[in-house]
Amino acid sequence: MSDPTSFYTGWLVDPAEREALLARFPPLYERVVAHHVTLKFGGGEAGSPGEVTAQIVGEVDDGAGVQALIVAIDGSSARPDGGVFHITWSLADGREARESNDVIAARPWAPLDTPVPVRLIPAALSSSPAR
Repeated sequence: MSDPTSFYTGWLVDPAEREALLARFPPLYERVVAHHVTLKFGGGEAGSPGEVTAQIVGEVDDGAGVQALIVAIDGSSARPDGGVFHITWSLADGREARESNDVIAARPWAPLDTPVPVRLIPAALSSSPAR
């Protein structure tokens, strides 16, 4: 039986937009993630969430190896679990994508002057992703 905590639902960053977004938001650390936005982590095999309107509305960097972009989904960056919708953008060696949640909770993120639309693709995935 599969580990139910290895499943997550959310949205993948559209591969067709990824390179343009990487040019717009240069990765600060050597490991580029720029992969997805999590809606829900754990809970077994879940179906994909629906289509959404998404915008990158801010950035956060802890200066020590975690960079994330804050995302508004249908107008809100608040996740149902109390977290903040985000894309782990880049990481230094030794840092983990799940640390984005801690960085966002511990420090204010910088809002963008103008939100940047991003196309996200609904997905239900199994692995050990960034949350």
